Amino acid sequence: MTNSRLVYSTESGQVCPECQRPISDCNCKKKKSKTRLKTKPDGIIRIRREVKGRKGKTVSVIYGFQFDQVDLKTLAKQLKQQCGTGGSVKDDMIIIQGDHREKLMKLLKAQGHTVKLSGG
Repeated sequence: MTNSRLVYSTESGQVCPECQRPISDCNCKKKKSKTRLKTKPDGIIRIRREVKGRKGKTVSVIYGFQFDQVDLKTLAKQLKQQCGTGGSVKDDMIIIQGDHREKLMKLLKAQGHTVKLSGG
């Protein structure tokens, strides 16, 4: 048993496999949740519809931008005004309340962007 490691302890409970600390004191889990897997932008803006985690409310999520935060916020403001609804900018994504995928696609194509509908 030269390569054995502690998996469970009656003193502290379950132990993190990476840092060997109790799960309640582990910082690895917090770091992983904050770092999202970011896809490399390929020049295509994608629009998807989401309901999960929003108490049944539908939102349109637009992602794949190569803009900085200031440009992203101004674009989000324009899109929200055109759709007549609210929204926000989070994690380099624009979130528009409601299912406005077709309208958003037309608006973004009119501005010269390459747009695809994503998801079902």
